[in-house]
Amino acid sequence: MKTIKKLFTIFIIKPFDFIQRYFKAFIFLLIIILLFSSTSQHKDVNSNLAKIYLKGPIFESETFMSQIENLKNYKNIKGVLLIIDSPGGTLGASIEIADIIKELNQSIPVVAYVQGTMASGSYYAGMYANTIVANRGSMIGSIGVIFNGYNIKDLMDKIGIKSQSLAAGEFKEAGTFTREWSDKEKEYLNKLLNEQYKMFIHDVASVRNLDSNDYKKFAEGKIFSAYEALNLGLIDMVGTQVNAINILKELSGVNEVIWVKNGILETYLEKITSKAISQVFFNLTKIQ
Repeated sequence: MKTIKKLFTIFIIKPFDFIQRYFKAFIFLLIIILLFSSTSQHKDVNSNLAKIYLKGPIFESETFMSQIENLKNYKNIKGVLLIIDSPGGTLGASIEIADIIKELNQSIPVVAYVQGTMASGSYYAGMYANTIVANRGSMIGSIGVIFNGYNIKDLMDKIGIKSQSLAAGEFKEAGTFTREWSDKEKEYLNKLLNEQYKMFIHDVASVRNLDSNDYKKFAEGKIFSAYEALNLGLIDMVGTQVNAINILKELSGVNEVIWVKNGILETYLEKITSKAISQVFFNLTKIQ
């Protein structure tokens, strides 16, 4: 019951507290932005380089896509610095972002800079950049696929909750959390997982010019230091953000950099979203 109470606090009380604390300020700021957007939207139309961000867990691709769509307002963009600090996320969303970056890099150079973590789904997404630079304290890799699930049957029995459902198809309930998975379900899910894992390995090997037969060296879900990732060919350089910017300038032919500036609204949203994610993950680590 103690664990249930903590889960209730994390997933119910905390989000409502967050909404109550920031919602009014967000609405007020949104009104101000809408009132003045027509006069300030294109102040930096002469910008020639832009920074886009891939941060935090990846659950969807729309937020990232909105950054790319915003670049269409700036006709003089010659290159993009992709700043990554993400542990990964869902495979589908990661692949969508990967395809977006791949397409963007075909039109203008994209240089990825790893601030902290480029792992799993965020590695999948960021590997399509022209060049990958990681700071010496970053963590790279975790090339693998995982399917998580819970079996809460004992908890449901304890608090008197019984599950009921109708399903057509032998494997329609595969992955359910209301009971233990059958051997056939485990075999089916494992086959699906291995197919996705092979795709991940193939794509990494193809993009980074690695031998897919040597996948045990660079994959298997292993996380590597920046220097080890460099030795394995997963990144191109261990360096600083300044190094990454200099590479981008060279690739794009830009001498005097004029960055696209984030709008007030985007900056505010990034700040409160990061704070919300940090609060949730901090509280999750306190569950006993």
